[in-house]
Amino acid sequence: MTASDTKPKKPFRWHIIVFLAPAVLVYTAIMIVPLFGTLQFSLFRNVAGDQTFVGLGNFRTLFGDPNWSKGFWNALGNNVWFFIIHMLVQNPIGIMLAALLSSPKLRLSSFYRTAIFIPTILSFVIVGFAWKLILSPIWGVAPNLLDLVGLKSLFTPWLGKEEHALTALSLISVWQFVGIPMMLIYAALLSIPDEVIEAAECDGVTGMSQFWKIRLPLILPAIGIISVLTFVANFNAFDLIYSAQGALAGPNYSTDILGTYLYRAFFGFQLQVGDRNMGAAIATMMFLIILAGVCLYLFLIQTRLRRYKF
Repeated sequence: MTASDTKPKKPFRWHIIVFLAPAVLVYTAIMIVPLFGTLQFSLFRNVAGDQTFVGLGNFRTLFGDPNWSKGFWNALGNNVWFFIIHMLVQNPIGIMLAALLSSPKLRLSSFYRTAIFIPTILSFVIVGFAWKLILSPIWGVAPNLLDLVGLKSLFTPWLGKEEHALTALSLISVWQFVGIPMMLIYAALLSIPDEVIEAAECDGVTGMSQFWKIRLPLILPAIGIISVLTFVANFNAFDLIYSAQGALAGPNYSTDILGTYLYRAFFGFQLQVGDRNMGAAIATMMFLIILAGVCLYLFLIQTRLRRYKF
């Protein structure tokens, strides 16, 4: 008998299954099952009251029928612009705020962190309605505030003009959620060992030079995670547009994104009759777009990021 034969076998850890089972069941019930149900709906069409399998017919209608394709491409283009503003405005501001708040010389940093993060826990309805009141040219406070600093001539009904409405709503969303990248980057900056910073200071690397040469390369993985989270959140956006501009995403669909377009297609609105099969096709396209973006990050960007272990 060898030593390997007498070695006791490790007992199977049943408690792991017990603890994971509730989360797996809940996730499957509210995420996996609806996902496959949506994919199934997208392959069928209601013909004379019966669900008939049409394969990719709904997608051909979505891309080939002007009644559907025009609205889809408009919503997709608006969604891309919505995402670009968040990437170019929200995340850089979040990084800058995190860098400032991580400075040991800054007083009341905990108060500033709380004040910046509070908007992220507010309801979309409250934020959309409040900013609609603030920017109203009739009873809003924005014209008076600009008048106090001599800039009233710059005021315009941003939410009422096609060329400004989507950008204005994007900046409102940035104001609400800038606290999330700020806190994630702040945590990443605090995780940098003091020895690394002290070594940089001994080499004469201080101030902004220290941030660009030492701190920024160390937090690049966190910035990558924030970027992909921003992408997923923006292409799933719906609440702010709906609460501020309604289901029609006015004016003249200038703020229409994939979320509001899906809502009108699936449930119907005013004179538009809901079509759950076409709505499922739009939802499937949203899923594929998000999946493609996440895969692009995981396989082309994350694998090239250098990670440092301390």
